[in-house]
Formats: sequence, structure tokens, C-alpha cells
Amino acid sequence: MLFSGFRRGARSLAAASALIVGASAFPASADDLTLYSGRGETLVAPIIEAFTRETGIKVNVRYAGTAELAILLQEEGDASPADLYWAQDVTALGAVADMFMELPQETLDKVASVYRDNDGRWVGISGRSRLVIYSPERVSEDELPKTMAELTDKRFSGRMALAPTNGSFVAHVNALRVAEGDEVALEWLKGLAANDPVIVRNNTAGYQAIADGEADIMLTNNYYLGRFLANDPAYPVAQATFADGDLGNLMMTAGIGVLASSHHSGEAAQFINFLLGPIAQQYFTGNVYEFPVIGSGIVPVAGRGVTFDQAVAAAPEFDLNTLTDLEGTLDLIREAGLI
Repeated sequence: MLFSGFRRGARSLAAASALIVGASAFPASADDLTLYSGRGETLVAPIIEAFTRETGIKVNVRYAGTAELAILLQEEGDASPADLYWAQDVTALGAVADMFMELPQETLDKVASVYRDNDGRWVGISGRSRLVIYSPERVSEDELPKTMAELTDKRFSGRMALAPTNGSFVAHVNALRVAEGDEVALEWLKGLAANDPVIVRNNTAGYQAIADGEADIMLTNNYYLGRFLANDPAYPVAQATFADGDLGNLMMTAGIGVLASSHHSGEAAQFINFLLGPIAQQYFTGNVYEFPVIGSGIVPVAGRGVTFDQAVAAAPEFDLNTLTDLEGTLDLIREAGLI
């Protein structure tokens, strides 16, 4: 059977927001950092600017897709101008982990081992859970899939939004490959393709497609809903987990590593420590609606869908360090005809 046998194993928000929108930036220093960011500019630019205000270290950012930047880093090799790579998902981090230097132990110790590389080459910055979103007007709770495998059911034909190039989707497919093998993963992908999904460019567009009536359901990340509800409390999209322990509830993390070729490793480590500090962690929790990766001092945001405790309770046991084959996963998605 598909996906069988997987079970679950500071400062206030106001203070964090005040720093992010507050005082003018320091002048650029000689120790500027170059960051390749697979995380969107609207999500992370405010906290990068906050780091510069606090430290005086300027960060020059190249924004692009997570997979695109991982491939670029592989092409550039030791000649890459990047000091840091901030990825949306761990598959991309794993694909270039051999290009990273080992992070200081004091940095690694800030987060649980599940949110960092076994060899200390990258560390998670913020967490999210995979789940299903849907239109509560057009999908009843009884109709919701109990498992990720059920998304290929014909009752979702022409009704499912899908962002096949999204980094988190690629990582989730990679997890399915690890858990069940390539044959099962390809079967599932072909099942999605046969159901004539509504292809969208990213997760945000998928949420909007459901709100606009163009789709009814989607496999995605938890944190987008909070952003929509903050602007419109009546936003017509709901979210739910699959059955406890199902691979569809995979807990994932966005993470970062320092390139071994960097000449600014000290400043790069300082940047990562800032991202793991209370100001940034509160920002990711209160402004981006992701989950913190540090253990205490962060004020939770209520009323924004699935909570951290609910996500942890529903999550399967899974080692994120096994997600390394970016190219192989993309090839499988292509073979299924989704990209």
C-alpha cells in the first residue's frame, strides 16, 4: 500500500516588528555578505535589513528559485561569489551540502538535531508543515483525503491545484522516493497528472486559485494561510492535516549554509546566529506564520490554521538529512509529465 508504515515520532512580536521597520541602516562595511536566497524577497528582505541595522554588515542578495540557485552553485563551484545559500527546502541544501563549511557548534546547538545537517553543514531557520488546503464551500470535511496517496483519487479530477516546480513540493516528492521508492513515487506523480491538475506557478497562486474558484484543493505548506487571513479574516480557504503519521504531514524546514569558498565566514556565521535569535524567530512566527526552530521565548500566533502542536502530533517520523537528490527528483517529476 502507498505510504505505509510511517508514524510520528525574547522579544515580543511588537518589539521584533519595531526593529524591522525602525531606524535607518548603517553604512555598508568592507565585510559585505553575498547571499543566494531561494526564499522570496517579500518574506525575508525585512529581516535581512534588520540584521544590517543591528550589525552594520550589508547583505547583497540574489533572489531566485531554490532549485535554480542550487544548480547555479554547482556550476560556479569554488568560484561562486556567494557566502551563504538560504534554501526553501532541505533537498536543495542536501544537493550542495558538500560545498558548505561545517558551522560552529554553538550555532548548531541552537536547534534540535532534526532541524540540522548530520554533519553540521547547514541548519534550519524556520519550520513549516505540509498539509492540504481546500475550499470549505466546495469540499466537505468528509470528502477530505485521509492520506497523501488519496490525492490521486478521481474525485479530485480537475479540482487540485499543483505547483510542480515549487521547492517544497520537490522536497516532498524526494521524501516519498526515500520512504517508498521511485516506482511508488512515479506512480503517485502520474496519478496526479492523470487527474488534470490546475497548474500554478507557486503556492501563493494555489491559495488564490482556490479562493477564486479555479481549484478546490491543494497539497502545500501551512504558513501561507496566515498571511491571507491577516489581510482578510473571511478568506475562503481552510486547511487540514492528513491522518496522524501520514507522509503528507511532513514537517520541513527552510535552512541555510555557509559556502566553504566564502572569505567572510565569521560574518556569515553572525548572520545565521541572528536568524536563530529571538528577533528573527519572532518575525518568522508572527509575520511569516512559520514555526520557530528554537525552543523558547517566541510568542505563538493564534487563529491562523494548524498550530505547531497539531503539526508535530500529525507528522511522520522522517530524517530530513536523507533528502539530497534534487536532480533525480526533478527528473521523476518530468517523467510524470508535470513539468
